Amino acid sequence: MINPLNILTKYWGHTEFISPQEEIISSVLNKENTIALLPTGGGKSICFQVPALLLDGICIVISPMVSLIKDQVENLKKKGIKAATIEAGTSKDDIITLFDNLKFGGYKFLYLSPERLSSSFIKEKVKELNVSMIAVDEAHCISEWGHDFRPSYRHISVLQEIHPHANFIALTATATKDVLSDISKNLKIDAATVFKKSFLRNELAYQIFHVEDKLTRLLQTCTRFKNSAIVYVRSRKRTEEIAAFLNANNFKASYYHGGLTPTEKKEAFNNWMTESTRIMVATNAFGMGIDKSNVTVVIHLDLPYSIENYVQEAGRAGRNGEQSFSVVLQNNNDIQALRSQFNVGTPTLEEIKKIYRNLVQYYSIAIGELPIDSYPFKLSEFCQRYNLTYVKTNTILKILANNGVIELNTSLKRRSSLQFILNSKQLIQYKNRSEITYKVVNTILRNYVGIYDHEVYINEYMIAKKAGVTSEKIKEVLQKLNTDQVVRYIEATDYDQLMFLVPREDNRTINSIAKNIKIYLKQQQRKITDLVDFITNNETCRSTQLLSYFGEENVEDCGICDVCLRRQNTIVDFRSDILNLLKKHDTLSSIEIQTFLKANERDILIHLRNLLSEDKIAINSTNKYYIV
Repeated sequence: MINPLNILTKYWGHTEFISPQEEIISSVLNKENTIALLPTGGGKSICFQVPALLLDGICIVISPMVSLIKDQVENLKKKGIKAATIEAGTSKDDIITLFDNLKFGGYKFLYLSPERLSSSFIKEKVKELNVSMIAVDEAHCISEWGHDFRPSYRHISVLQEIHPHANFIALTATATKDVLSDISKNLKIDAATVFKKSFLRNELAYQIFHVEDKLTRLLQTCTRFKNSAIVYVRSRKRTEEIAAFLNANNFKASYYHGGLTPTEKKEAFNNWMTESTRIMVATNAFGMGIDKSNVTVVIHLDLPYSIENYVQEAGRAGRNGEQSFSVVLQNNNDIQALRSQFNVGTPTLEEIKKIYRNLVQYYSIAIGELPIDSYPFKLSEFCQRYNLTYVKTNTILKILANNGVIELNTSLKRRSSLQFILNSKQLIQYKNRSEITYKVVNTILRNYVGIYDHEVYINEYMIAKKAGVTSEKIKEVLQKLNTDQVVRYIEATDYDQLMFLVPREDNRTINSIAKNIKIYLKQQQRKITDLVDFITNNETCRSTQLLSYFGEENVEDCGICDVCLRRQNTIVDFRSDILNLLKKHDTLSSIEIQTFLKANERDILIHLRNLLSEDKIAINSTNKYYIV
């Protein structure tokens, strides 16, 4: 009989579960409603994907991010597991076809954004499915106390009415006691079995340094740690600037932010994963699904958005269990800038109403109308048209999306595609009409296979280079071929896709969600206050502060954070002994140093971290120390 471990080995290649994955899976298979609080790197998706493959029927997965949905669906498909989602702009007929495939095609997963559940049509189609279980990912979004409250998550409980026999599993990486209570209440699963894995990371040292020259300290930190690193900053432009700065100083770095095309994101990610570039400079768009075991240090060059964000981002270090570091570089300007940015970017209710009116006017939506199509959308053009500020407008659009007023899909930027419609004999006759057409068609046929049979992605710049003409000329010829029905050509677009989810009612539309908006803005302010308190509290162990924030009690000081290191006055000073050992042996691991000195492991680690922070020693790719 196939068991969970068989499934794990077959599809994921692992021979054992990470605690408490196995217990969570058993709870799900026993048809118990389950809540799993697993810190970043705890393998949450395994907890619902494995049991779903053992149960008869489809697992519906609710996830907040279109890009994350797309990644998970693609990853499952690569494993030979049938999974589907409803992409923005999908027609009603295509949705009907999709659900027919779900019913009869052996599919195991349907991924949906919570906003989809506000559609009566989608709810009726979901009712037709044989649903085995319902997985709610990023479940903290359901709570007004969560760090990313999304009122549309409150629609999820309708699935309980549609499929009362399907059990729920709610998963999150960051949730306080209040958030966990809210998850149970709003999903109507009061009797849920709750699994909580401690946020304690014995191998991760949280260190916050007050420095005026951040760039010099960044170079020093990157010099000390030879394994992979992540540098988090707050703006897209800054990712590019810092990556360029690191490369200019002989550190191989890539950058990653939400404004990159899917191809650019993939290239940056692959370069980092394969160690072509050791350092990734990123905004918090670089986060979901990142699982690289040898990240030794995560550096925050700018302050994170909240404690929850900080824990998730810092937690990407030390996945291999080796000692690792979270380094925050901050100065007096940072806290002021953080508060200022919040105030500047925080909209009033009237501003939200104004932007919504601008949106419906932009697309000529009539009062009472609910368009069924999606529209191409570019934020910079929209802001220019109405003389709006980029940051605040972007915040308002997110608020409208989180409250189910619009859906904004930023993952539909697509490459150019081409397919020949005429057969080869007809094409020969057509291409001989002009020299340029002949040259372009022959270049395409030499470089792209299967272009008669199906749509293929093309690169106009590569075609232009090989044909010896400009890319604009290539596009001109292809547009003519498209008009003459020789080819089906769709040019690349850098536009997002925007869809309206409720009929236009102007002020009434926003008034209906005003309470949710006020709650959201209030909790965002509180998150900043909590973060500032954490950053400026130099008396309490960093690990203790974080664990207390997430409701863990009776915790011991870590002994390795910057606060603990400063007050280590009673331990025996082995610093000179360590330095002498390293002079003699070149490189040594912490265990080897401990053996030589016959000292307490904790004391040795404290001294090693002090010496690292003082730039007297460094650590190489095999986690051995040496004198700088």
